[in-house]
Amino acid sequence: MKKAYLSPVLLLVLLAGLVAGCAGMQEPVQPLPAPVTPAAVASPANTPAAAALSTDDAQPNASSVPDATAVHPAVATSVDDRVEALLAQMTLAEKIGQMTQVEKNSITPKDVTRYFIGSVLSGGGGSPPRNTPEDWLAMVSGFQEAALSTRLGIPLLYGVDAVHGTAAVVDATVFPQNVGLGAADDPDLMRRIGAATAAEMAATGIRWNFGPVVAVPQDIRWGRTYEGYGENTELVSRLAVPYIEGLQEDASGQRFGSPATVLATAKHFLADGGTAFGSSTTEIIKPYLLDQGDAQIDEATLRRVHLPPYQAAVDAGVGSVMASFSSWNGVKMHGNRDLLTGVLRDELGFEGFLVSDWQGIDQLPGDYYSDVVTAINAGIDMVMVPYGYKLFIDTLTQAVETGDVSQARIDEAVRRILRVKAELGLFDHDPLEPGAPIETVGSLDHRELAREAVRKSVVLLKNERETLPLVHATPLIYVGGEGADDIGIQIGGWSTEWQGAAGDITAGTTILGGIKEVSAPDALVLYDAAGRFDSYTNATGGQLIADVGVAVVAERPYAEGVGDSADLALPAADLAMVQRLRDSSNRLVLVVLAGRPVDITDLLPLADAVVVAWLPGTEGQGVADVLFGRYPFTGKLPYTWPRSADQLPFDFSALPADGPDAPLFPAGFGLEGAHH
Repeated sequence: MKKAYLSPVLLLVLLAGLVAGCAGMQEPVQPLPAPVTPAAVASPANTPAAAALSTDDAQPNASSVPDATAVHPAVATSVDDRVEALLAQMTLAEKIGQMTQVEKNSITPKDVTRYFIGSVLSGGGGSPPRNTPEDWLAMVSGFQEAALSTRLGIPLLYGVDAVHGTAAVVDATVFPQNVGLGAADDPDLMRRIGAATAAEMAATGIRWNFGPVVAVPQDIRWGRTYEGYGENTELVSRLAVPYIEGLQEDASGQRFGSPATVLATAKHFLADGGTAFGSSTTEIIKPYLLDQGDAQIDEATLRRVHLPPYQAAVDAGVGSVMASFSSWNGVKMHGNRDLLTGVLRDELGFEGFLVSDWQGIDQLPGDYYSDVVTAINAGIDMVMVPYGYKLFIDTLTQAVETGDVSQARIDEAVRRILRVKAELGLFDHDPLEPGAPIETVGSLDHRELAREAVRKSVVLLKNERETLPLVHATPLIYVGGEGADDIGIQIGGWSTEWQGAAGDITAGTTILGGIKEVSAPDALVLYDAAGRFDSYTNATGGQLIADVGVAVVAERPYAEGVGDSADLALPAADLAMVQRLRDSSNRLVLVVLAGRPVDITDLLPLADAVVVAWLPGTEGQGVADVLFGRYPFTGKLPYTWPRSADQLPFDFSALPADGPDAPLFPAGFGLEGAHH
């Protein structure tokens, strides 16, 4: 049920009066109106102030409420004035609550209220029990109602990794992973994808996207390569900026001008794409090789290769930045004040707030107390705890009380968080109202946009015997490979689960489905995952040979360091499938589904045509669109493609152009044309 939302200025005026009364004013104090929550009633016992003073839900570590006289709320019209008026009324407990971000399965709405929590997030796979857009909205709204029930009613920010669309939500539109968008290299497309992603997020009540990744991956063995747009710094900056603008700006270009806009996050600061192979010490599921490792590079390289996308993001008005798990020459980024404060804030001019990564401060050397002190003093404003929020709150409170973290530093962090919330309009619009209709999620318009993105991202590497484009009336087509008819493999990681998952995990069209849709109505399209077609015979009893075989080889879903790979090898079953399909087809098209260049050197001679479709998302018809020449191939490689992993890491300053030491294909390569 929709509730009227209390004006923030009126709320602050009333709160100022109540605070002054508690300080000893003689006039009677009027009770505050009930907060915006279905549980709210008109009784003064249920007002935010009364709840804050309840003995059952006493404020943890609360100090007396300060007098709000620095900037009177009644005349506070600018964002900064409103933030200062609110900040002046906050207790230490309320401030530290704003700096705390908790994983949604680790906290109840009651504790969101009790501890004044500023942000809740869903990690990979953090969906409600029933994964539907409606249930996502209900879940997020439940936490938001709890935040609005606090004494000051400060709305919370709910965050997710919507790194290629709102992929955690079943039946949402899933766009190509960033590697494919780097191949498309279309800034206008990026802006439209950003806006569509924001609308689908806002329709479920979520207003914070932990994206885009603005890393510049220098070693494609990294499991997060697909989250980067490419190895070229200028390409990354060129595409990140319009995507950020699409997330944060309305149709008129006004920053946060609509409830259908969301907060963007440039991540992971700094040089997460420059870590050395074998430098990681993390082990989750398997030992990591590059992810969360050490960028062993000089300052000149740091600034030339990895810093410019952050300057571009800051100039574009990005509202948040996430610190990296990784280190720079042995110093963990979460504790590097020189970079987090000295470079990001003082040099680049970043004015938003800085959030830690998942348990990122825990990786700092020393005990937990020193981790908290070091990270906050280095410049972290909000800590993605994500589990032990009570320990974090108690530890930071102790650090302030002992003087290891100053009250000024706390105020600085909270001021930044409140300012972003105010800029987002959370104090002006009812945060319980979705920013877009729920029907926006997975809408036909967004799926058509995703299909456009797919066809622009596909790269043609080889085309002999005029194999492509396929003739529309091709009578018999064999399709092989598990990835040809598996939406989960096609989407990749950061989907309904952190690592992704094979299978029918969400609504969409597989590549096989796209081929059937785009090919002639009377064409016979036969599929076998293993590429076994020897049971099909012709009129004379011999093996029936297809006019065209389409062999889809695919990396299986992964995310982060779990995807770190020493050899970039494809599954052995896929390699055997290609040979079988070669023997059953007059011409063979090899389609590669991968989050990065993989080892295809031995497959090249078997195929008449080779295309790279990356991880295209839910709209596999876009691959079929270019295979059949409905649209031309325009994509270009965003990464240098090695002959083998033995060539890695590349020395891009001395890369041979030909010969056995040259890459298989250079960055920027892509055949064009092939269009009916």
